[in-house]
Amino acid sequence: MRKMIFGFLFFAGYLCLAQTKIKNVDAETFKNHMQNKNATVIDLRTKDEITRKGMIKGALQIDFLDTNARQMIAKLDRKKTYLIYCAGGGRSGDCAELMEKMGFREVVNLEKGFDDWKRKGFEIGTK
Repeated sequence: MRKMIFGFLFFAGYLCLAQTKIKNVDAETFKNHMQNKNATVIDLRTKDEITRKGMIKGALQIDFLDTNARQMIAKLDRKKTYLIYCAGGGRSGDCAELMEKMGFREVVNLEKGFDDWKRKGFEIGTK
């Protein structure tokens, strides 16, 4: 009986550690998360959107509407932290759910998207 209880507790602990942490944050909190040198920022918008409006400096671009987006996301290291954003938060919310299903450890979603980032007057780069 004791072994069975220990096994259950071990398994429950493993599940807690293995779960994805999704954080939906505002632009200021997102910017603070960018201080993490191990985090990767991903812009999920189309190339046209980036050309017209700019992007967060240093972000990697994966067009979430592209047919290859799922495969590109699947190739990422699931142990790293990813900071994701789109224009208004819809695509990045969907992407966060996908990354959770794929077993990514930590995903930080810019809840109101790049539009909120621009409204706050934070630095914008170009591709």
